[in-house]
Amino acid sequence: MQRTAGGAIGWVVHGDGIAEVVVDRPPVNALTVAGWFELAETVRRLGEDRAVRVLVLRAEGRGFNAGVDIKEIQADPGYEALIGANRGCFAAFAAVYECAVPVIAAVHGFCLGGGIGLVGNADIIVAAEDATFGLPEVDRGALGAATHLARLVPQHKMRAMVYTARPATAQELHAWGSVLSVVPARRLRDEAFAVAGEIAAKSGRVIRAAKESLNGIDLWDVHRSYRYEQGFTFELNLSGVSDEARAAFVEGRDAKFDR
Repeated sequence: MQRTAGGAIGWVVHGDGIAEVVVDRPPVNALTVAGWFELAETVRRLGEDRAVRVLVLRAEGRGFNAGVDIKEIQADPGYEALIGANRGCFAAFAAVYECAVPVIAAVHGFCLGGGIGLVGNADIIVAAEDATFGLPEVDRGALGAATHLARLVPQHKMRAMVYTARPATAQELHAWGSVLSVVPARRLRDEAFAVAGEIAAKSGRVIRAAKESLNGIDLWDVHRSYRYEQGFTFELNLSGVSDEARAAFVEGRDAKFDR
């Protein structure tokens, strides 16, 4: 398996036309600004490869993805890291959505924050029995990816998850139809590849046309919607609220807000 310059993203194209992209950045797969852009570039490049018919996105370690590297943002005295994280997440989410071939997300453990953006923009989701999905953004003084969570759960569930930061289980998402199948963790990769194999066996030209056509009839513009959310995150940062929330998270204490 080849790796990007930063080393957090691995990828390989198998002989049957299945591309495999693996996120591996211990301890929790929280990506740096560079990592988000590396993931975006890798997914786009593989989608443009005519030998690729379908792409599997998965992760190693304790969970699928814990979002942005909050410590990187907190260590920046200005706003460059925040702007970079916003743009990097936007690029990665867009790369998954716009990938010329279907993207199958294989989720295990936690899928939080930016992970929701990736999964919500994927075409198909398979999950391990231990997978949970959540947006703890309000506890971090941020907003974002409700656009993508709304593609996974009903509207009122999405609102409750945003306000309370409570996660949903893979079994709940399966019942709502957004997760295709739930399997034991040891079988997750095999399950993703079984679904990918079904797609790879079909006409690549037809599948690429199907992906483009399905994006074309989507009910809302995920790019514009997510960008709108990001504006509120930046506003909260300018107000100073986000600084305290991130500091509390890094220091392992409760945030002290002026309510």
